[in-house]
Amino acid sequence: MNKPLILIFTLLLLFPVALSAQKQKTERAYAAYEAGSYYEAIDFFKDVYSKTRDKQVKAEMVFMVSECYRLINDPKNAELWYKRAVKSAFPKPEAQYWLAESTKKLGRYPQAIEEFRKYRQLVPGDPRTDQQIRSCELAMQWQASPEGYNVEELKEVNSRFSDFSPSFGRDDHGLLWFTSSRDDAQGNKEHGATGQSFTDLFETRLDKKGKWSTPVPVDFLNSEFEEGTPSFSSDFTEVYFTRCEAGKREKKGCVIMYSTREGTRWSEPVKLELLADSLVAAHPSLSDDGQTLYFVSDIPGGLGSKDIYRSTRTSPGSPWSRPENLGTDINTRGNEFFPFIRENGTLYFASDGHIGMGGLDIFRATSQAGNSWIVNNMRSPINGPADDFGITFERGAEKGAFSSSRKERSEDDLYSFEMPPLLFSITGLVKDEKSGQPVQGATVQLIASDGANMQTMTGNAGDFKFSLRPEVDYIFLATKRGFLNGKEKETTRGQDKSREFMATILLTPIDRPIELPNIFYDFGKWDLRPESMVSLDKLVETLNDNPNVTIELMSHTDSRDTEEYNMDLSQKRAQSVVDYLIGKGIASDRLTARGYGEGSPKVVDAVIMTDAPFLRSEATLSEQYINSLASDEQKEIAHQINRRTEFRVLRTDYVPAN
Repeated sequence: MNKPLILIFTLLLLFPVALSAQKQKTERAYAAYEAGSYYEAIDFFKDVYSKTRDKQVKAEMVFMVSECYRLINDPKNAELWYKRAVKSAFPKPEAQYWLAESTKKLGRYPQAIEEFRKYRQLVPGDPRTDQQIRSCELAMQWQASPEGYNVEELKEVNSRFSDFSPSFGRDDHGLLWFTSSRDDAQGNKEHGATGQSFTDLFETRLDKKGKWSTPVPVDFLNSEFEEGTPSFSSDFTEVYFTRCEAGKREKKGCVIMYSTREGTRWSEPVKLELLADSLVAAHPSLSDDGQTLYFVSDIPGGLGSKDIYRSTRTSPGSPWSRPENLGTDINTRGNEFFPFIRENGTLYFASDGHIGMGGLDIFRATSQAGNSWIVNNMRSPINGPADDFGITFERGAEKGAFSSSRKERSEDDLYSFEMPPLLFSITGLVKDEKSGQPVQGATVQLIASDGANMQTMTGNAGDFKFSLRPEVDYIFLATKRGFLNGKEKETTRGQDKSREFMATILLTPIDRPIELPNIFYDFGKWDLRPESMVSLDKLVETLNDNPNVTIELMSHTDSRDTEEYNMDLSQKRAQSVVDYLIGKGIASDRLTARGYGEGSPKVVDAVIMTDAPFLRSEATLSEQYINSLASDEQKEIAHQINRRTEFRVLRTDYVPAN
């Protein structure tokens, strides 16, 4: 037999062997994937991809590598491989969705929006798309205007492995338990989904200098399996935690364990009999009264892959009730994890199903009547593009710790957070209303709704300053001899960020008449028009702020009628203003009405010239001067200036009659 024929015959014999080997590798890859050993499955899928020439198989392997990277929470590599998947010979629509999701988790929100729009073209009816686009838009807004929390990495606690789900173990918050896969973990098996050791419970203590000690394992509760997510009772004599009996290539599920403390020793942990052995029970959180346990499970009939449930008991040691799903306000078609119930009944949890900034976001849920909840995203800087979860609070304070994978590497780390105290102040100026000049030496009194009352004097620049308290209404009353009292109002109610307020208080000098703007009458009549009421209501407020003042109401007309008619009309108009003020509760003996007719024309000042620059400064708007103006329009404006209502202060020592 010649050599070419021998070679062909040999290749034909080897071909089935090669196919069989490839099939075995493919089966091995899928077996690892189905067992949750995604970290291991990546290499298997890549190996099959590199050794096959079948375009459909190659496309499938690229997609599966992408899926594994997504499931081990490596969005950078996931995005890289999903890009290859959508460009492959046999692309899957879901590859486009997860490409967009991976881009979102990397914080590239504008690009993620474009990728989600591409997915919408492929699958127009998927309701997730619009929600994801909206979440990207909100994430950019929240990053641009973050909440007031200060967030810092707990560098002295974190390792190069995963550290997450903290819980305070003492009432002084000087003991912190958390979950870690670091080298000291007792469970030395490798987790197929992460490539790291099984997690254990660790503890760290706060020293006198405010530094956390080197973490050590909680040996008396750890085992060869995975332990984590601790939750203490309010008196720190009970602890609940998760134990997952999972091997490298098998899933046995997770259960909630329970232990009690006597002195410094913890009892042998006991499994809580909440669910059937085939179901997951994890991430416990005990209410402040110890009667409600919140946890995560995959109970059939739930709303998503993992939901949050609660179980109750009547007293310590009594059996737990049948678990209750928290419903659609909390749970979604996605995943809800890591519940934490505060002493005030507020529930915090992580979710990838609610509108969020990335992977898992932390949400705050406030209980309402009828078993409903109001759920809010905690926003930046607590949340970000990566996974943020496993939050815990110091009792009675807006501070604590949480977990995040926000650093470039995918491992989880612990972070502290604190909402600094709200600081409010007001800086103000007191000015002469007529001249605009600062009024120095004025007394400014602060009157607060919480009973605070203090005062200060304005400086050379007419300035003053006060510190303010949260959730308080304030009045600032400025007084000085020769001026009517002036005031401004401010409030810190509803303010969730520190702020310095600015205020200007205008004081009106009483050595000259004070014009009331926008007092209108119909032609030849003295009845007040409705638009006059705003200005008169301000005068009522001024009189109430200056209870020792009496005034004369002065009405003026223009010169376009007889002197007798104008005098009578102006008197009636002045009296109509007085009647209105009396109707608003101002004592009649504080008010005098006087009509001046056309006898007191206005003198042009800087304010008038701003609106009527054609007038001459300090000119008296007499009939002769008005008739000399260039146009009928200018003459009408001048007549309108003369038609005015003013008041002047008569006394500043008025005492109301008993």
